[in-house]
Amino acid sequence: MKDLESLSAFQAAKKLAKREIKATDLLLACLDQIGQRENIVKAWASLGKENALARAKALDKGAIKGLLHGLPIGIKDLFDTHDLPTSYGSPIYANYYPRTDAVSVALIRQAGGIILGKTVTTEFASFKSSSTTNPHHSEHTPGGSSSGSAAAVADFMAPLATGSQTAGSIIRPASFCGIVGYKPSFGKISVAGVKSLAPTLDTIGIFGRCIEDVALGVAVMSGDHELANVVDLHNKPRVAVLKTPGWQYASPDTRGAIALARFSAETFAKGKVSDIDLPAELHQLTQIQTRIMLSEMSRSLAFERMQYSKKLSNLVASQIDQGAAIEYKQYKLDLDQAITARKMMQNLFDENVDLIIAPSAIGEAPLAKEGTGDPLFCRSWTLLGLPCINLNVSSGHNGLPIGVQLIAAYGKDQFLLSAARALALALPDPVLRDQA
Repeated sequence: MKDLESLSAFQAAKKLAKREIKATDLLLACLDQIGQRENIVKAWASLGKENALARAKALDKGAIKGLLHGLPIGIKDLFDTHDLPTSYGSPIYANYYPRTDAVSVALIRQAGGIILGKTVTTEFASFKSSSTTNPHHSEHTPGGSSSGSAAAVADFMAPLATGSQTAGSIIRPASFCGIVGYKPSFGKISVAGVKSLAPTLDTIGIFGRCIEDVALGVAVMSGDHELANVVDLHNKPRVAVLKTPGWQYASPDTRGAIALARFSAETFAKGKVSDIDLPAELHQLTQIQTRIMLSEMSRSLAFERMQYSKKLSNLVASQIDQGAAIEYKQYKLDLDQAITARKMMQNLFDENVDLIIAPSAIGEAPLAKEGTGDPLFCRSWTLLGLPCINLNVSSGHNGLPIGVQLIAAYGKDQFLLSAARALALALPDPVLRDQA
């Protein structure tokens, strides 16, 4: 079969389980794509070709291992891997080999996944731009911090790749690269073995090219295997558009994408898609998230700041200093306000809405020289710990992808995946319906 690299993870997994294709052939197809494109996209921090090929050959000969049997997978270079270097995007950890895998990586291997390599992350998953380019236009950013993971999946180098989000590092790159990015409910996947930036916020997720792809990945990493079966919606959900307090910064392209998503959601929503606003008490969530993130970052990177300050970028060093300047009293107040906000948000879901449509990013991917893009439209949802998924719904004025994110109540991950598929199927563009 030709063009194996273009198969979605879900499609490939089904064919591998039925022995219709070989893991070795799929891996070689991905490696060939990397060979042709890596000099432009620069998605990979390291590749484990020999180990991956040996694993693929063994899987082709042995029994089916699990949900990810034979799938080549990219691992964000923030996740520990015992057999590949893990640099966390920093020269401080060049050629560092952890003794163990991150929990999520171990579960991927256990389910038959093949670790293809480590994808580029920004420095300690912060806002320092990486060398990775946007596969749709090399002068533009793929977003951050999961730069390499999003770019690798979008450019058909791997069907799945892991990511993490502390502000907007899954949803924003997925939007910029035109793929599906899924940040599950906070705590759904263990963060053990993943370099911490802000433990109150850090959330593990994944990138794929369709909804079943990301469902498969999170099912394995979380142990919630029921997620792997994306079911049809049984009841029409209450759907609402929430423009958030930063709506004035949304580009015309983003506003158009939200309008298109609203139109598409009308086909499966209970009644009309409504507009809702956050209560006034929740209008400071972005600022609260920013302070918590910086404060916790200053402690998470205290060792690096003390021992290797000259190897930190000016941007990361400045962020650490900003976080250290936040008094603990303010930090504690922000944590308390976050708890209150989560309760208020749950009440909003209980009483008014099942599914929220919101912007994923301000607009198209900006030029790489302008940075990784503003996570403005993701910060609040990360703080609230809610499950979010990005769908590609349109293109902007430069022809680059524009996504929207769907948000559900805490713990409603299975519903979110079903609702996302319903929206993807309702999109007017038949190409974008392939996300379903």
